[in-house]
Amino acid sequence: MSQEPTTDAGRPTGGLRGIGPAIIVASVVLGPGSILTSSKVGAAFGYSMAWVLVFAGLLMVGMVALSGRLGVLMEGTICDELTRRLGRPFAALIGIMLFLVVAAFQSSNNIAVVTAVEPFLSSSAAEEKSRFLPVLILVLLNGGIVAALYGLKRLYVPVERLMKLLVGLMMVGFVGNVFFARPSLVELFKGLIPSLPPSSDVLPLLGLIATTFSVGGAFYQGYLVREKGWTTADLSQGLFDSAVGIAALCGTTMVIMMTSAAVFHGQSVELTSATDVGQQLEPLFGSGARILFSLGLLAGAISSFMVNAMIGGAVISDGFGLGWSMDQKWPKAFTVAALAAGMGVAIAATAFDVSRVGLIIFAQSLTVVGVPLLAFSVLYLGIQVQKTHPRQIPNWLVGLAGLGTLMTVILAIRTVMSLRDQLSG
Repeated sequence: MSQEPTTDAGRPTGGLRGIGPAIIVASVVLGPGSILTSSKVGAAFGYSMAWVLVFAGLLMVGMVALSGRLGVLMEGTICDELTRRLGRPFAALIGIMLFLVVAAFQSSNNIAVVTAVEPFLSSSAAEEKSRFLPVLILVLLNGGIVAALYGLKRLYVPVERLMKLLVGLMMVGFVGNVFFARPSLVELFKGLIPSLPPSSDVLPLLGLIATTFSVGGAFYQGYLVREKGWTTADLSQGLFDSAVGIAALCGTTMVIMMTSAAVFHGQSVELTSATDVGQQLEPLFGSGARILFSLGLLAGAISSFMVNAMIGGAVISDGFGLGWSMDQKWPKAFTVAALAAGMGVAIAATAFDVSRVGLIIFAQSLTVVGVPLLAFSVLYLGIQVQKTHPRQIPNWLVGLAGLGTLMTVILAIRTVMSLRDQLSG
């Protein structure tokens, strides 16, 4: 009888019990931006572009699985290997770029938390529109995360458990709305067949790919498998983990898209934020639908909120050779810095009605350079490690990562065009 593989801590890692790293990746990817984008695609195209989500999910599985295998097979971390092969300046650049993107987008996660809890507040509090309460919520949430960072030992274990819980809450919150919307499964299956978009406005589709195929999250998978304690005995489990984690991500996103397609397609609706989607559902299905949607949004905001900052803190610290683990001093310090930056901008925007357009443009500008660099780094190391571990890194996995890297370049070019339009306008 074969023995189930275990981590260094002696815990079993086989089967469903062993999934975790990719669930953490899924939790950071499925945030407010992804929720809004999938809702917009459903409203604009109905079910016809469901295949685009499946395509983006396959790219994500490839990049996550390759990054995870690198984390197991390489002697050092991803940034360690980049330093050895391409030099410390390149590894530091990777860390800086990812940290700045994380810090810039952390503000939207903060604001999403505030907007998601509004349906759960008393009506009097909502009418008063107090500026103090949102600030207090943000300070308490960020303070709680900082306390957890420094108060918990073996931080990976509680983070994994919390992310599994939050992903479960997201699925409950969003799947609940399907019973109200009653989408057409026939039209959904038709939408899984690749077809051209019915209009020339493909920006929502590109946004759907970008928010599902998160290279930053995939990059961090190489660190999470080391936190988990995986070895070469867990490589097959790693592919299973990637498939299950990204399936949870894409399945939940598909549910949101289906709900939006059933309710909003063919109507003139303005979906400018993820909260707008829940507000638009309330007149049709009652307050229960909005509360369910807000529950999912809150879980998505908090999960993305927490892990997003950890990614920035770990990778910039490792880029400078200062350590990479959640339990080390410098990754914690940089994580706190990312949390503080996001909270500060969000408090300013909430309390003083500060425009976030400049911040969004700044983050998009960094993404143009940063995301292709991250994808190139994973692909480059995959090709190098494949030379010594051809069986552990098959050609199809490298090929899928190569296709994903090409897609990041296409998305970067489209982002440049979008930035040009914004700046000229």
